[in-house]
Amino acid sequence: MMNFAFLSTAHTHTKGFLKDVASRDNCRVAAIFDDMVERGKHYAEEYKAEFSDNLEATVARKDVDAFIVCAENTRHLPILEVAIPAGKPIFCEKPFTATTKDALKAVRLIRKHGTIVHMGYFLPFSDSMQGILAYLGEGKLGKLTHARFRNAHHAAYGHWFDSPELAWFYNPDLAGGGAFMDMGTHAVHLVRTLFGPCQRVFATIGNASGIYSAVDDHGLALLQFANGVLCTVEASWIQTGGRGGLEVTGSGGTLYDEPGKGYVHGAPGKEALPVPKGKTLPSRVDRLIGAIQGTISREDFGADLACAVDAVAIMEACYKSAKKGAWVDVPTTER
Repeated sequence: MMNFAFLSTAHTHTKGFLKDVASRDNCRVAAIFDDMVERGKHYAEEYKAEFSDNLEATVARKDVDAFIVCAENTRHLPILEVAIPAGKPIFCEKPFTATTKDALKAVRLIRKHGTIVHMGYFLPFSDSMQGILAYLGEGKLGKLTHARFRNAHHAAYGHWFDSPELAWFYNPDLAGGGAFMDMGTHAVHLVRTLFGPCQRVFATIGNASGIYSAVDDHGLALLQFANGVLCTVEASWIQTGGRGGLEVTGSGGTLYDEPGKGYVHGAPGKEALPVPKGKTLPSRVDRLIGAIQGTISREDFGADLACAVDAVAIMEACYKSAKKGAWVDVPTTER
């Protein structure tokens, strides 16, 4: 039996992770820490876990095999600073942290204690994206030139964060940003995984709806990668329809998502051909279990961490660019 401790239940995804853990015969929600007592106790009662408002005591439990951090974005680092020295695997919701400075502090602790820490990203681990990674790696599109990716929904118009437990999503001191921080981090992490290091960005980020007006509800950024690819990423809480997905263009054609067919490779005057899917890799709770059982290599987790840290740096540069109205270099993440 693998025992999990949840360190905060603030994130809207907490319910899904709790259900995922509890639904497995070999897993148990053993403990829940939360600084919002009523919220934490509610989940503890539902999943028959022991509740505590003492973070240190929860981390020190001998019966816990791994931690799941579902705290507010800017509170990730304070929790990680307590949990990482315990040496047990940690699954931390995305983004890793809200600033590059915080991310590098956490990385230094991770290296000191040899702790495995991975984030709540899932897009790169799908069969489609694993197939695309291989396809691009084989040079099937020729010289890559530009790409785009949208990750968006209608959370603002749907008033998804109106409850007191989720109000932190539009509190900049706790969230670190709005829709672009929440949704854009997935888009940025995916394209960083596909195209490698990003050098500079130009972004426009703002609030168009007047809902959750203390933070942004949409954003669009141009990312210039070291390999020459210019990529557009879009994130939003005010997207009321349309299509998302990835598009990548090179000298040998364009890769895009064709409704009903999946990702295809099209080129002028040629029939669009399907892009073979790869093997789905474990993400989120499955990836944490892989860390406990040793079925995923430390090299893979190291690559995950590098992408997660770079995603933080890219996001930070995007917000700075939006304020300045100019291109901004991505902070170095040399560790």
